[in-house]
Amino acid sequence: MPELPEVETVRRGLAPVMEGALIERAEVNRPDLRWPFPDGMAERLTGRRVLRLGRRSKYLLADLDSQETLLIHLGMSGRMQVSGATIGAFFHDHPAPEKHDHVVLHMEGGGRITFNDARRFGAMDLMPTAGTEEHWLIRDLGPEPLGNAFSAPYLAGRFRGKRTPVKSALLDQGIVAGLGNIYVCEALYRAGIHPARHAGRIGPGRIGALVPIIRDVLTEAIAAGGSSLRDHRQASGELGYFQHDFAVYGREGQPCRTPGCDAPVRRIVQSGRSTFYCPRCQR
Repeated sequence: MPELPEVETVRRGLAPVMEGALIERAEVNRPDLRWPFPDGMAERLTGRRVLRLGRRSKYLLADLDSQETLLIHLGMSGRMQVSGATIGAFFHDHPAPEKHDHVVLHMEGGGRITFNDARRFGAMDLMPTAGTEEHWLIRDLGPEPLGNAFSAPYLAGRFRGKRTPVKSALLDQGIVAGLGNIYVCEALYRAGIHPARHAGRIGPGRIGALVPIIRDVLTEAIAAGGSSLRDHRQASGELGYFQHDFAVYGREGQPCRTPGCDAPVRRIVQSGRSTFYCPRCQR
């Protein structure tokens, strides 16, 4: 499933085509994805201007001039692809319609944004813009890891007394929003913290180092266009390439990349997810 860097990369690709532009026609080709679409979604989107395209955690949020906001979740395989408009150095003609093109936004100026989702784990919803933070998918989210509210004192407070493994604690969207399996593995490796260590047993000094490391990992991943392991594509159709910089994720049995350490990367399963770490560098 796309994590924060992948969703932010998609947002940045879509913004030049969506922000300030009119949705001349919205085409909705099925009644639902993971959940039913809101009533009259095509009619409520058609003729509306996109004022701002934002992101909260792993959700895209398009504020409309109707005082409604379109929420988009990519799910496991969802893609937002742009055609008929230039994104950076890329221009793609409109492709032939595909089976899993579930929602198509025909923008003024000839651009087209197609939401394609083969597995249908994605979602779209419409809500009052003024009540965005109260939406059931957003209201319980923790702070953004790239925002000022995510700090060492905050994280120390949330970790205090927790017997949960730190890997699981960082994946808790109520503690910090948008982090996923890949980037938590990479951040814990850089911080030298064993993923099974109880969150409450991590001292303030190590937490103080972990917070900027998380920010660095996410920032580097965004700059690289995210990680393309299976389904992720940028809005231009280009692959992300942060996967080439993984230090531990997906590298079970391969030597640790820390200079002077040749210990093989190990994999354990935590809460049904694979965790990768170096047994020598992470304590």
